[in-house]
Amino acid sequence: RFAIAAVVLFGIVAITRTPLVWARFRYVFLAAIFGVFGYNAMVFVGLTIAPASDGALITPTAIPVLTAVAATFIGEPLTRRKVLGLVLATVGSALVIAGGQAALTAGLSVERLVGDVLFLGGAMCWAAYSVFGSVAMRDRSPIAFTALTVAIGAALLFPLGFLEHGFSDVPAWAPASWALVIFLALVATVLAFALYLWGVRRFGAGLSSLVGYLVPVAGVALSFLILGERPHPLQLVGGGVILAGVSVATLRRRAPQLEAAA
Repeated sequence: RFAIAAVVLFGIVAITRTPLVWARFRYVFLAAIFGVFGYNAMVFVGLTIAPASDGALITPTAIPVLTAVAATFIGEPLTRRKVLGLVLATVGSALVIAGGQAALTAGLSVERLVGDVLFLGGAMCWAAYSVFGSVAMRDRSPIAFTALTVAIGAALLFPLGFLEHGFSDVPAWAPASWALVIFLALVATVLAFALYLWGVRRFGAGLSSLVGYLVPVAGVALSFLILGERPHPLQLVGGGVILAGVSVATLRRRAPQLEAAA
């Protein structure tokens, strides 16, 4: 996925003659480590041991608050609203995890708990990616930044493939599998990353992370429709608490600016 996306992105960079982001390369490299390598490694390993609905509730909804807090390191103030939002999001994540355990008939599942912790780790990685990206792209193109981070991330992820099948099964992939990989490369990576990073540069890391609102709704719905996973009521309550925390921390963030402008 990321190798294909890197080829496409560097092709776009070459055609448009977009300069690469060399001046702040350390931030580019850190963004690749956290946002491409760390995020994907944690989330996809988490998906092998915990339900997709857990990841859909925990990871995307925690990202906005974590990003808002992390953004304080690049000059955004840590307000009481952000602190309250972080507390609510943490409580909500705990409810989601507890709901997942309550849904089990065989008692506590350490494996599922580890998966949920990995989802939280993925959210932290994405928050770091957003902040480092905001610094690296202050006067640079999102396409150039995305090309470099995706290429570096692909190189970092490549050795992990040898831990499972060693890429020996790739030639036997069905056309449908290749179609899904190409979709992930072009739509979920090239287009999605570029649009998200454009938003980060235009509106800031904290505000742009609000797109996470859309993911849990779609994720839980698709987990139910496609995978047959039924979320526990406590998980739905926890998801609501997380969304409340995100709202408190970031949704009304622009109100003082609007009042000042008036």
